[in-house]
Amino acid sequence: MSPGRLSFVYATLVVCLLPAELRAQATPAASLPTPHAQVTFRFERAGLPVPRFTLDVDERGSGTYKAEEASTAAPQQVERSIAITEATSKKIFVLVRGVQLTAESCASKAKNIADTGSKTLTYASPEGISSCTYNYTENKNVEALTTIFQGIAETLDQGRHLDFLRRFDRLGLDDAIAVLAQEVSDGRALELGAIAPSLHAIADDPEVMQRVRARAATLLAQIPTDSPSR
Repeated sequence: MSPGRLSFVYATLVVCLLPAELRAQATPAASLPTPHAQVTFRFERAGLPVPRFTLDVDERGSGTYKAEEASTAAPQQVERSIAITEATSKKIFVLVRGVQLTAESCASKAKNIADTGSKTLTYASPEGISSCTYNYTENKNVEALTTIFQGIAETLDQGRHLDFLRRFDRLGLDDAIAVLAQEVSDGRALELGAIAPSLHAIADDPEVMQRVRARAATLLAQIPTDSPSR
């Protein structure tokens, strides 16, 4: 018997001889749950207010958003945890599992395409890791994934902007929340639940004009009742 097999048998015997209350704490590593699959989207394009950001989302809908905001002084680093709806999470993983993330499948072969930013999609699971980088894609799954991740990032960026305006320029909220409402209507801003606290703060602020508060309340009403951030 090989040393590795012998070690496994020995570990299993030891676990079986333990009292029941301790057995669960000593389960062999081979039977532990596998890590959750994760999709990462990284974007980079110089000259934008947010020239680079990274979004990680796992199958549970939990994720992390990291960004660098352009500033006249020094770039501002942003990092926060996010939670997306089950519907969006499922859609992301159905799409990513329906395509091979390779240079051949992701990037367009068309010439003279405008620079829309460098995008990298990475899918990591217990079976392995695949990744591709592209500027523009003709792959429908990759295109849909790009739209989802950029839509989530846009919502988060707009949420930070609303927070800033509520603190320092309440009059500016009128135009800003109108822009957000239009982006939501057009499908360019997704997962409003991610900025629900910002919208609640505006809707409940008596020092904000009534029209803005009403728009914030309308946006809150569009968040699904099962949204993890509602």
